[in-house]
Amino acid sequence: MTRFFQALAATLVLIAPCGLRAQIKPQQPARPQTTPAVTAPPERSTPPPPTAATAQRQNPAPIRVRTDLVLVPATVKDHNGELVGDLQRDDFRILCDGVQQQILQFSADPVPLSAVVIVDNDLSEKEAAQVQKSLRAVAAAFGQNDEVALLTYDEFPHIVSNFSFNNDTLFTQLKRLELDSHSQTVLADPTTAGPMINGQPLPNGQGVPLHGSGRYANNNDIDDALYAGAQMLKARERERRKIIFLITDGADSRHDQHGVDETLHALLAADISVYAISVSHSVPIGKSLLQHGESKVDKYARQTGGDTFFASKDADLGRLYPEVTEQARNQYTLAFSPKDLNKTRDYHTIEVRVERPDLNIFTRQGFYQSAVGSAR
Repeated sequence: MTRFFQALAATLVLIAPCGLRAQIKPQQPARPQTTPAVTAPPERSTPPPPTAATAQRQNPAPIRVRTDLVLVPATVKDHNGELVGDLQRDDFRILCDGVQQQILQFSADPVPLSAVVIVDNDLSEKEAAQVQKSLRAVAAAFGQNDEVALLTYDEFPHIVSNFSFNNDTLFTQLKRLELDSHSQTVLADPTTAGPMINGQPLPNGQGVPLHGSGRYANNNDIDDALYAGAQMLKARERERRKIIFLITDGADSRHDQHGVDETLHALLAADISVYAISVSHSVPIGKSLLQHGESKVDKYARQTGGDTFFASKDADLGRLYPEVTEQARNQYTLAFSPKDLNKTRDYHTIEVRVERPDLNIFTRQGFYQSAVGSAR
């Protein structure tokens, strides 16, 4: 009998865990049903909050620049025109008036843009049509952290829209923008010629102004347009990259209210770089490369550390727009405090050198001492 109870007890011990598992197992599927509101993922239309790493990539940390420093953005390209992005602080040297300076701040991180898009509003009919088709693509060249204003110019600059981070607003403004244009040539005929006697024009006759043999008389004022853009940008934060995005045929009149030196001073004092897309290879009317050297647009771009591009088709324009902003956004940022300068001069030259051979450097050519410390 004793053996019977011992065997029965052993059997119950072996069966008990199985029975316990049988009682618990049916309850397991029911566990998620009690907390659906807590564990259910958010709807697909509402993205999950970004992680710290993702937020840092989308919103790079701003570069804090002391106002007593000279800010020197630098673009470096190889012999194929490709951007070089693997340089370090020790690869660079800065010389001011020929004297080497200490690089106090350095960054290779992308920087958000404050940009004024300036569009030539007096192109030829063909060029205006090409630019008109491509304008919507300008908005796609800027990101969510960029602020952009829009300005057109002919004889005078005209502000179309002020700074906005809203890319949809910029797209709408560009979509609605209707560019004016002119015929490539203007021929003297009864509708364009002034008063005539016996087939000869009166000495003081007033008609459509002609240049040379019936060509269109240009009234565009590039200097005034760039000066207006500089005034819009000068109050923007210094931690942002400030650029003027110029779309032009390069033609310029001689009636600008602001000269080259005054305009260049305004651009350099506000740390602004000019990036120009030319839609014409032609030399501006009334100017000769032999007499005047590089074009005015090229000079502004070179002196401010920007760049110039050429596009003859609307497809090329659409391709160049993001290329320009990508180059501006991914410049190296150098800063130095001027030492051992000639105090009798306000303008001082800057030269940036890179130790690695066969590289091309695009950076500002100088700065004004009076602007250091007053810039934001």
